[in-house]
Amino acid sequence: MNKKLFEPPVIKRMHTGMPGKNGTSGIIEPISHIDNNSVSTLISLFGSPLFVLSEKTIRETCRKAVDTFQSRYPKVQFGWSYKTNYLDAVCQVFHQEGSWAEVVSGFEYDKAIRNGVDGREIIFNGPDKSEEDLIKAANNHSYIHIDHFDELYTLIRLAENIEVKPRVAIRINMETGLFPKWDRFGFNYENGEALEAVRKILASGKLDLVGLHTHIGTYVTSTSAYRIAAEKMAAFAMEIQGKFDKRILYLDMGGGFASLNTLKGAYHNAADTTPGFDQYAEAITGPLIRAGFDPDNMPLLILETGRALIDDAGFLVGTVLATKRLADGRKAMILDFGVNLLFTAFWYDHMIHPVREMTGTTEDAVVYGPLCMNIDMIRDQMKLPLFQKDDHVVVSRTGAYNMTQWLQFITLRPNVIMIGMDGKPNLIRKAETLDSLVQNEITPDHLLP
Repeated sequence: MNKKLFEPPVIKRMHTGMPGKNGTSGIIEPISHIDNNSVSTLISLFGSPLFVLSEKTIRETCRKAVDTFQSRYPKVQFGWSYKTNYLDAVCQVFHQEGSWAEVVSGFEYDKAIRNGVDGREIIFNGPDKSEEDLIKAANNHSYIHIDHFDELYTLIRLAENIEVKPRVAIRINMETGLFPKWDRFGFNYENGEALEAVRKILASGKLDLVGLHTHIGTYVTSTSAYRIAAEKMAAFAMEIQGKFDKRILYLDMGGGFASLNTLKGAYHNAADTTPGFDQYAEAITGPLIRAGFDPDNMPLLILETGRALIDDAGFLVGTVLATKRLADGRKAMILDFGVNLLFTAFWYDHMIHPVREMTGTTEDAVVYGPLCMNIDMIRDQMKLPLFQKDDHVVVSRTGAYNMTQWLQFITLRPNVIMIGMDGKPNLIRKAETLDSLVQNEITPDHLLP
């Protein structure tokens, strides 16, 4: 007869948590399967921790977003944001769905080329483009989004020795009612800096100004901010056409759409506050339709949505290493993954689901990772069932940024799998090993063992 586990009773302060619109959080439903695959079986096959991506969810979310915008505006093009998740398998799913590549570094640009993306379907953003990057992008007929005057002057100089005329847009920052204002990127609209950049481009005769770009922020839940941005972008395009007889071919509204992850400190759950694609689409396309463009020559609308297209498709599954009591009596749980893998835990209150059915008893707990660092805290307070050592857990909505911002710190990075449309798991990134970690190290001869 097996003895039942026993924990000695403690006297502890009650932590009810911050109540929201619907009161305090209730029982968290278990996630035992992902796309009909048992989580426990996936762990036995690929190890713990493990990132799991759903190809079905990626495609369904992408098609929903595209259909929503195309039903409201005649010319729409999505560009997959490589920085959000640049694993090749993920990028290829979006490219198969018709997305271009949106990149912000030479590394990401080369990755897009290696993925077979035509240079004419690459949008090159970011403030750090080397001269080599600019020449390569120009020769490939990519869209170069100029971020600052130093980059503009460099590109004009380089264009002297480039056989093709670089196709460019300028990034614009503007007042949209958001705080803090994202004015570190691009040229300001209100103070005339953006217009001055346009004047210099056109006066040079070396560059082909084809578009305007803005990216007003990240995790933006205010659709009115997108409406204001769209109105200003459209008005600026019309101003350029009127003053310089130069038609702008596309307006790139960037990304920033929120996902259903709840930000730390938020009063309401994200499910109650995050707009749907239809609300974002109404806010953006309405001003463009009303702007007065020639109906037969409407500018192409480009969107660089990342987080909202991939977050729901990602899961991080793992195992409970231990449970314990802290000095103040609070329950603590230690998992086999931490902020090195779940980097978004720094700004999201991620939901942590059990895999098996558990009793209705819950207790406020602190959730830690395995790192020997005090900052390795996944949740500082969460009402959880009574987990035990070796129980499995699933963190939902982890598809965005965690597989690009993860760290090789103290532990190695794990396997990543994608469950295909046929329901079968495919290994899309192998777990790191000591050999793969040290392969780029060089030890001087006098330090060899």
